[in-house]
Amino acid sequence: MMRIDIISLFPEFIQAFYSHSIIGRAVKAGLLDLDVTNPRNFTYDRHRMADDTVYGGGCGMLMKAQPVFSAVESIRRGVEKRRIIFMGPAGERFTQAKARQLAEYEQIILICGHYEGVDYRVESELADETVSVGDYVLTGGELPAMTVTDAVARMIPGVLGATAGAAEDSFAMSLLEYPQYTKPAVFRHSAVPDVLRNGDHMKIAAWRKRASLRRTLAVRPDLLRTARLSDGDRELLDSLEREMRE
Repeated sequence: MMRIDIISLFPEFIQAFYSHSIIGRAVKAGLLDLDVTNPRNFTYDRHRMADDTVYGGGCGMLMKAQPVFSAVESIRRGVEKRRIIFMGPAGERFTQAKARQLAEYEQIILICGHYEGVDYRVESELADETVSVGDYVLTGGELPAMTVTDAVARMIPGVLGATAGAAEDSFAMSLLEYPQYTKPAVFRHSAVPDVLRNGDHMKIAAWRKRASLRRTLAVRPDLLRTARLSDGDRELLDSLEREMRE
């Protein structure tokens, strides 16, 4: 069973996330073990200070290295496949491919910064890598850590109800997901495509492939550079490109 640990000064924020929806059901079913550890519990001064001023001057406070190192060392399991990740803006961009890669580990430890950040020795000496969820600034690493947790958990067999659920999600095949509909068949003059209601599964599959390619081409053409496409997919893509130019 995979274990995901999050190191955070605000465990109550993350514990609510652990308790609900797909993640909560996966924990209850014994498919996933999740926990959050507060580095403040590993401070030894009377004020339990987890941060301090910045060497060289600067605004704000920086999380100290010692509480973070001690927190990680207290939960680090003796397993072969373990990854310690610092959530920070200077890291590798998190993608679906990265989620699949991380899902192969037995334990993932996600370190969340806060305030003005974390003593760089956490990133350089403790973490195996730094991962970023995007080119923007957040108050802390908790939201990115929960994003990674959710994406990785979906890759674990049995976490999603439908067997093909994770495989058909957007980005799973480096393509955006095709549009989906539910009842009613017509809503405010907008109708579900007939092909999705005729019960012909081969035609439905063909429509979905075409819709997925078209949506990716229109919105995220950059994904097509690395998409795993068959010869038939490439022919269809050429046809869609011609249509969109007309």
